[in-house]
Amino acid sequence: MNKGYKLLVLASCMLALVVVSLGAYTRLSNAGLGCPDWPGCYGFLTVPNESHELSVVEENFPNAQVEPKKAWIEMIHRYFASLLGLLIVVLCIIAFKYRFSNGPHVSPRLKHSIGLLVLVLFQGMLGMWTVTMNLQPFVVMGHLLGGFTILALLVLLLLRTHHSRITQARPNQHWSFLLAIFALCVLIIQIALGGWVAANYAAPHCSGLPICSNIELFSIKSLLHLPVGQSNYEFGVLPFETRLSIHFLHRIWAVVTAVTLFWVSWRIFYKEQNVEIQSAVKLVCTFLVAQLVLGGLIVHLQFPLLLTLFHNIMAALLLLAMVRLCFLLTSKQGVAI
Repeated sequence: MNKGYKLLVLASCMLALVVVSLGAYTRLSNAGLGCPDWPGCYGFLTVPNESHELSVVEENFPNAQVEPKKAWIEMIHRYFASLLGLLIVVLCIIAFKYRFSNGPHVSPRLKHSIGLLVLVLFQGMLGMWTVTMNLQPFVVMGHLLGGFTILALLVLLLLRTHHSRITQARPNQHWSFLLAIFALCVLIIQIALGGWVAANYAAPHCSGLPICSNIELFSIKSLLHLPVGQSNYEFGVLPFETRLSIHFLHRIWAVVTAVTLFWVSWRIFYKEQNVEIQSAVKLVCTFLVAQLVLGGLIVHLQFPLLLTLFHNIMAALLLLAMVRLCFLLTSKQGVAI
């Protein structure tokens, strides 16, 4: 792959991180329904503000009230997401071009690009359903996980373009890779739980550290109370005790995640005498500590928007650090990803 392709992949990775961040900001600022239709905003490509445009809005959306700030937050997110989709289409076209001109050795990147294209199309449908189904929590969480997945796959593609040769590994490197994959799965569960907290507006329902102030309301049974059958899910529909239980489960699994990642990092650091792998382990631990500190500060300061946004971004960076560690641990003797 030429330098231009590598730069395009890098630009796609950076843009994907921006899109994930904008998605989190849209969710946290309660702007998810800033535009009640899709893909436009009240039938326009931009937020309507002229008198004739507002007349059309009043006619087609009689019960809606245009909130310019929320609408622009939502539309800016859509603009950046559309640009990301376009870049992924270009990556796929380039991969096809190299497949037919340079032979079969680039086919893994072609499969990777096609997978990304399929995923980004499905992500677009999730974005539409998020609006048309009025922030249904299952759809909102799926949209969040889809964004994280696209970001992770783009970074994996970037790693593949910059590491064309995989060196032979020692026998125990395969076990290190399996440990890293296990830790990655634990982290993904934690990210999904965080998405479930956000989708159900459950963050403020568990105040106090290290446990919730109203911890006596925690109930495993209440977690089975699912948000279904409503016409609108904005600001959440679940009872207080269910949202408290959702949030506290997220905290419990955060402890499991932290212990797992620290333990796996320690094992890999002392087993692998490779400077790049050890550096990747240190990066994972640094992001993990930062994420734990942010989580504590968010609760202590009563969930300020900016810190909560950084908490989302740090979750994405921690995921990418784990993906990079897993990639560096792959080898011809192990399981290549």
